[in-house]
Amino acid sequence: MFSKKSLLAGAAVAAVMTAASPVFAQSNDAELQQLRSEVQALKEQLAAISAKVDAADKAAKKPAGEIKWKGAPETVGEDGWTFKPRGRIHMDTGFVSTPGEFAENRNLGIATRIRRVRLGAEGTMPGNLGYKIDVDLNNNNIGFGDVWFTYNPKNAPVNFRIGNFESLNSLEQISSSNNIAFIERGAFNEGFINARRLGAAVVWHNKDDSLRLETGLFAGHAIDASIDNDGWIAATRAVYSPKLLGGQFHLGLNYQYRDFASNNKGVANPTTGSASQNQLARYRARPSSQLTDQRFVDTGNFAAKNDQIIGAEFAGVFSSFYFASEVQWLRANGYAAGDRATGLDVFAGGNSAVVPTGDVGFFGGYGEVGYFLTGETRAYSKGLWGRTKVLKPIGSGGSGAFQIAARVDYLDLDNSKLKNGLTNNFTTGFASLASLDDRLGRGGTQLTYQIGVNWYPMDYMRFMLNYSRVNVEGGPLASKVYPVSLLPIDQRKYGIDVLAARMQVEF
Repeated sequence: MFSKKSLLAGAAVAAVMTAASPVFAQSNDAELQQLRSEVQALKEQLAAISAKVDAADKAAKKPAGEIKWKGAPETVGEDGWTFKPRGRIHMDTGFVSTPGEFAENRNLGIATRIRRVRLGAEGTMPGNLGYKIDVDLNNNNIGFGDVWFTYNPKNAPVNFRIGNFESLNSLEQISSSNNIAFIERGAFNEGFINARRLGAAVVWHNKDDSLRLETGLFAGHAIDASIDNDGWIAATRAVYSPKLLGGQFHLGLNYQYRDFASNNKGVANPTTGSASQNQLARYRARPSSQLTDQRFVDTGNFAAKNDQIIGAEFAGVFSSFYFASEVQWLRANGYAAGDRATGLDVFAGGNSAVVPTGDVGFFGGYGEVGYFLTGETRAYSKGLWGRTKVLKPIGSGGSGAFQIAARVDYLDLDNSKLKNGLTNNFTTGFASLASLDDRLGRGGTQLTYQIGVNWYPMDYMRFMLNYSRVNVEGGPLASKVYPVSLLPIDQRKYGIDVLAARMQVEF
C-alpha cells in the first residue's frame, strides 16, 4: 500500500504537470511567473499537510501513560495527571531505664514496637491541582497522616492547601519523620501538642523561594469521630532561607493561637490532635522515646480557655555539616479561683479542676549539629528538611551514607503560678489548696543530651541508633523515684538512660 506521504507527493506532481502544460503552449513571461507562484503555494500547502500527518503519526504512537521511578512507580498521564503510591515503615526497639525506686508499672525497660506504618498516594490533576493521602495502620488502629488537596495557580506566587496537615507549627514537626535526624522530634513538639489538624492554608513565596509566608485556619482537631463544637486554631509561619557564606541558611518564625473547645455538660470530648480536652489543658512529654508511655514531666489537667505559642527557627547547611535549633514559648490563659460553670459549661470530672493563680508560661527548645562522614549534604527545600541523596548506595557497590549527630533538648513545664494553683469547685466557686506535694509535683523540667548515628544504605532506607541521657527535676513522679528524700519534690533530680534503634523503609 502507498503511504500518506507518497500519495501527497503524487498529487503534487500531477498538479504541477497540469499547471505547467499551458506554459509550454504559450511562452509568456507573465504566465510563467504566475505558474511559479502557484507552484510555491502548492509546496507550502504540501509542507503544512505533511506536518499534520507527522503529528498524527506521533500521536498515534504515543503511549497513554509514562512510568517513572521515584522510590515507587509514578504514572504520568496526559493533561497534568500523575499518580504515585507512597508509604513508610518505622520499626523501633530499645531500652528505657528505671530511675531510682520508681516501680509504678512495667512500662519501662526493653520494648519493641511499630512506630509507623503508612500507606497512601500522591499526585497531580489537570488545572494545577494536587493531592496526597496517608493512612496510618500501626498499633492495630487506623489513623491518618497528611490528607490534603492543593491548588497551585500557574505562574502565580501563591498556592492553597486544604485538608489534614501540620498547623504551621515548627521546622522539625512539619518536616517528614523520614527526614528528621533523630528518632523522635524535640520534646516541646510533644509537650505543646504540635500536631496535624483539619484546616486550610495559603502560602506566598518570592521568585526564588527564599521567602515564604504562610497562614492558615484550623479546627481544633485532626481527622476523627469527635464533634468538636467550637475549638479552632489560627496559625502563621514565615521563613527566610538565603544562600550565604557558601551555605544554605534557614530563619523562621511561627505563631499559633489555639482556642479550646467549650465544655459540654460535663462530658469529655476525646479528640485526635486537640490541644486540650474541652476546657482542660495538659502539657507533658516522654523521655525522648515512645518506647514507653511514662511522662516524667507533666503539668496535669488545669482549667484554661486558650493558649498561644510563638516559636523561632534557625538552621544552616554547609556541604556535609549542618546545624539546627528551635525554641517555643507557650502561654495558657487559665480560669481563676472563684469562677463558676453551669449548664453546658460544666467541667468534666465533677465540675472541679485546678486553676492557676494567673496565666502560665512554658518553654522548650533544642540545638543540634550533624555531619555526613561520606560527603552527603542534608537536603533542604521550601522551608523543610528533605530526603538525603546517597552518593554511593550499596546497590552500586558503595557503602551508603553515614551521618553522626548530637543534640541538647530542653523542656520546662515548671511554673510557680501552676504550682500555687488551687482546686476550684465551679459549682460553688469555692477554691481550696491541694497538698503541698501534689502542687509541687505539677510540671517539672527535662534536659536531654543525645547522640545519634544514622546509616543510609540507599535513598529510601535508613537505620538509626540513638543514645539519650535524660535529666529530670521535679515533676509528678519525683516523689516515687525518691520517696524518702528530704528535698522538696520540685527539687529532686534524677536521670534516665534511653537507647533506641530504628529500621526505616519508605517509598
